[in-house]
Amino acid sequence: MRAAGLACAMLCALMTGACSLGVPLPALGVPETTQSVAPRAVSPLSADLGEEDWRRAKGALSVALDPQGSGAKVSWDNPDTTLRGTFTPVGQPFVKSDEICRAFLATVTGQSSESVLQGTACRPSGGEWSVKDVRPFKRA
Repeated sequence: MRAAGLACAMLCALMTGACSLGVPLPALGVPETTQSVAPRAVSPLSADLGEEDWRRAKGALSVALDPQGSGAKVSWDNPDTTLRGTFTPVGQPFVKSDEICRAFLATVTGQSSESVLQGTACRPSGGEWSVKDVRPFKRA
């Protein structure tokens, strides 16, 4: 009797376990759709800057815009891509929306072109600088 009960329990376990098996079904003529995601720009300064270029540029931006710094132009370069540039702080730092902000001029120089840009970057207390706006520099 006991063996029959054990066999019945095992049979029930096997039968209910089969309910969780997935069976692949062939496509029924429904087209497969994919979502296209545009690549995110690495740098707000130029689409030409790769991750390493922007990492180096951000370091120079942080030094140039530091409110305790000298206010002098700071250069950056990447010998691997031959891209280089500068950041020059413009005016004094100011507070906007609880962040320290500062205007800047930037250059980005490649093998065959140079861009001169103006913009503003801000950082929360103790945080990293983030470019808030940037546009081509218009000489007066």
